[in-house]
Amino acid sequence: MSAVSSNPEALLDSNSSERSHLKIETGSKSYRWNQKNYSVTRRRIDIWLFVFTLSFKLWRNNRQWTYSGGYSEAKLAERRKAQAIWIRESLLELGPTFIKAGQLFSTRADLFASEYVEELSKLQDRVPAFSYEQVCAIIEEDLGKPITKLFRKFDPIPLAAASLGQVHKAQLHNGEEVVTKVQRPGLKKLFTIDLGILKQIARYFQNHPRWGKGRDWLGIYGECYRILWEETDYLNEGRNADTFRRNFRQEDWVKVPRVYWRYASPRVLTLEYLPGIKISHYEAIEAAGLDRKLLARLGAKAYLHQLLNNGFFHADPHPGNIAVSGDGSLIFYDFGMMGQIKSNIREKLMDTLFGIAQKNSDLVVNSLIDLGALVPTGDMTPVRRSIQYMLDNFMDKPFEEQSIDAISEDLYDIAYGQPFRFPATFTFVMRAFSTLEGVGKGLDPNFNFMEVAQPFAMQIMTNSNDSSGNTILDELGRQAAQVSSTALGLPRRIEDTIDKLERGDLRVRVRSLESERVLRRLSAIQLGTNYTLILSTLILSATLLLVNGYKIEAVIAVAIALIPGWSLLRLWKRLDRIDRMF
Repeated sequence: MSAVSSNPEALLDSNSSERSHLKIETGSKSYRWNQKNYSVTRRRIDIWLFVFTLSFKLWRNNRQWTYSGGYSEAKLAERRKAQAIWIRESLLELGPTFIKAGQLFSTRADLFASEYVEELSKLQDRVPAFSYEQVCAIIEEDLGKPITKLFRKFDPIPLAAASLGQVHKAQLHNGEEVVTKVQRPGLKKLFTIDLGILKQIARYFQNHPRWGKGRDWLGIYGECYRILWEETDYLNEGRNADTFRRNFRQEDWVKVPRVYWRYASPRVLTLEYLPGIKISHYEAIEAAGLDRKLLARLGAKAYLHQLLNNGFFHADPHPGNIAVSGDGSLIFYDFGMMGQIKSNIREKLMDTLFGIAQKNSDLVVNSLIDLGALVPTGDMTPVRRSIQYMLDNFMDKPFEEQSIDAISEDLYDIAYGQPFRFPATFTFVMRAFSTLEGVGKGLDPNFNFMEVAQPFAMQIMTNSNDSSGNTILDELGRQAAQVSSTALGLPRRIEDTIDKLERGDLRVRVRSLESERVLRRLSAIQLGTNYTLILSTLILSATLLLVNGYKIEAVIAVAIALIPGWSLLRLWKRLDRIDRMF
């Protein structure tokens, strides 16, 4: 997700910075995290202050009495938008760990309201560059030679600066032009501190009676932990670039920068300099005489090639990471964030595909559980009903007329508030699809991603790409065998059930909603009576103390009375909720 790439034009644009702004002696905003030595106590105070402030804002959203002039859905949406802007700005203040976490969360519309996701998707690194002296020290420490021995020329002013590092243009002694990516000083120490605090925050939300319900925050933390540490290892990014380059070695319409391993380390990465036109600079593309419609289709084709042929894909294909060369080839940059689809997941996705084709919500639900995208709960009826509704509406249009953005929005609307936990890989794929669809429509207003994807989808339906070579006929045969096996075993299962009933081994539990409602209401009323008695006693005591001149004691009694008063107010709301639920 790093904003650093080999394309200077894309870099400067993606970071909303001009080259001159990156000089150290600018009026850039000062960040407390932008230093080599960090105070653990100060970081803990800053981070937990943000968390508690955010918790208060989220709590206030559900209190109708906090809305001036009365509550409405429009006012809630407006408040969420303002909060989303505050969250984005706060994450920028908190630094690299939280900038990257925010960018990851922008792919999780299944977990967060759309207002927050939309604002987090705008989160870009706007940070000051670090000094050339620090750059030299890191390069010389990691590569073991003076910078003058390594490079013939090395531009001291960075092409771009981001939260994880910055990029400098250089020239090797053999005359080859390269770009060198250097990691920010003290970054790993900052990550160690912040990720330790983030784990505590994940536990806090996991144990929260409301926000922890149906959410695996510790699992989400684990995903963030893995992804963020991978991004700090530039050798891993270099290996990703090499793998990506090999996967496209037969395609002359895709270019990937070559890695210079002699000039690479965990904190330094040197890549081939491949300048190009940013794919969203439409006027420049037209001025170069390139076909915008063709480029839109090539972008979609390149991504489908990654997913279906190799299962190794670029997880952040935003316009700053894709450029166009003079001959019309696509150039990919920044390989810190990559995704991998395993072969066994492809098999499970086949079940999901068949369930969608057959409009069978049971098959879709079971396959999603196998994929780990859906967490089974006691009553799965609402989930099945939601999926069936989506299937009934999703299949009404021909495949090629579907919109990726609309499909993903529908999926996330259904998942939000339900026990869905989409795997990170799934959300990266959907986010990448939506991004590429937006890029394609910018190049060609008539572009349709699904139309390009149709032949690839037919390829999946007729012949899976995994090593087992299963075809649609094999899958149908397997499902037919399962159906026949179930049918043959049905009489035996019925007989076993009758035997258990006769022996009394089978218990039948009947739930009466009306009885449950009455019992809950009676329990709440009894508790409310106790609160009322305590509150009345404290108020009476405060009145007597005040009359007798004990003002301080009276104030203390009133302050204590606030506790049962607040509890009584919450109990009234609980009674109202019980009436609505049943």
